Amino acid sequence: QVQLVESGGGSVRAGGSLRLSCAASFSRYTYDSYCMGWFRQAPGEEREGVAGIDSDGNAKYADSVKGRFTISKDNANHILYLKMNSLKPEDTAMYYCAAEIWVGYSRLLKKADFRYWGQGTQVTVSS
Repeated sequence: QVQLVESGGGSVRAGGSLRLSCAASFSRYTYDSYCMGWFRQAPGEEREGVAGIDSDGNAKYADSVKGRFTISKDNANHILYLKMNSLKPEDTAMYYCAAEIWVGYSRLLKKADFRYWGQGTQVTVSS
């Protein structure tokens, strides 16, 4: 059983910051065993990978967010974070947390490789 609950979304002006959180609970494997990721989906568009982190803590980012977003895992408290700085209107989307027991580093931004998903949290950036 896997539960992922996102929080921290909201409305900000361009240039602002937000920090998303994903509280995770896993019944089978320990939290630090999981690879996790943040994905987003704007209306009418495909869900896309934003940032992923493997069980060793190696992070991967989409080109569109490199240098602005930071993904991190708090293994003690079972929380995944996404710190988003210098937000742009094009970052507006529903943001989803995802988890999988193993994902190759090169696949961390591929939604098809993740089985477990949260319900999402909305981020809206105005110009």
